[in-house]
Amino acid sequence: MAIVPVILSGGGGTRLWPLSTPEKPKQFLALTDDRTMFQLTLDRVSNAEQYAAPIIVANSAHAGLIENQCADENAIILLEPCARNTAPAIALAALSASDPKAILLVMPSDHVINNVAAFHAATQAALPLVEAGWLVTYGITPTGPETGYGYIQMGDALSGGLQSVARFVEKPDLARATAMLAEGNHSWNGGIFLFRADVYLGALSVHAPDMLAAAHKAMAAATHSGNRITPDAQAFAECPSDSIDYAIMEKAERVAVVPVAMGWSDVGSWDALYELNAKDDTGNAITGAARIEGASGNLIHTDGIRVSIQGVDDLIVVANGKEVLIIPRGQSQDVKKFSS
Repeated sequence: MAIVPVILSGGGGTRLWPLSTPEKPKQFLALTDDRTMFQLTLDRVSNAEQYAAPIIVANSAHAGLIENQCADENAIILLEPCARNTAPAIALAALSASDPKAILLVMPSDHVINNVAAFHAATQAALPLVEAGWLVTYGITPTGPETGYGYIQMGDALSGGLQSVARFVEKPDLARATAMLAEGNHSWNGGIFLFRADVYLGALSVHAPDMLAAAHKAMAAATHSGNRITPDAQAFAECPSDSIDYAIMEKAERVAVVPVAMGWSDVGSWDALYELNAKDDTGNAITGAARIEGASGNLIHTDGIRVSIQGVDDLIVVANGKEVLIIPRGQSQDVKKFSS
């Protein structure tokens, strides 16, 4: 059975303002490649021998962007009439799958994976447990005590190199993150999942029955136009807004983690983008037109006007349209203050 990719594309990308905006969030931007992160996500699951046509769950305002960037005419585009977080979004996808036992590979649309072969190998390793009814999450091998990610504490060894999930850990402070890395047996929670559609819906019926009922109601009254499906707005608005981690993964019994080192980043800040981008001899990462004299360690991203800097180090400078952002590297998580 071909795996059905479920691509979640509802994020607003506020941490990459002013380039990422509500009208065109980061997944639809070419930040790390000539292709956008949304297109790179589609490319990772384009092998027709292994993957079926994707189900894309997105903000209704981005329908045109999705159709422009998705070349698969068989893709199903589920347009959320309002944002209700990841657990309801995945419920819509599971209900729209043509086979109730379809294996769903759930992925955010705005992440970078540099080692795609490792990603596919992890998927293959997880399949036997998934076919047996387990819910599997991908545990990213940490490269440092990152405080911007949730963590997974891994438990008992299972088949295929997988482990049971002992617990999920909310985003820690630096001391706790450092301690978890020293302890070992912890991975980053990358928000990527593999499970059967019926198993996920069964877990919802136990742990979030109101969510399942609202999703059923919304899909039963959905409107269809070509490959677009728009769930009923009133019914979907009644759906509780919870993440899949909180609603299901932290509560279900048979939850496993597949550890994987795959060069992953959620590109969650300008600092993260600096780390991903190529640098010149003095550590400057430059995209667009720029002049630099006696400056090092800067990220410059400009869409149009030329930026000139001299004698400054470790800055983030972003120019997009009529907006210019200048902030020290290491403080880019504060950018979302300006995005509203």
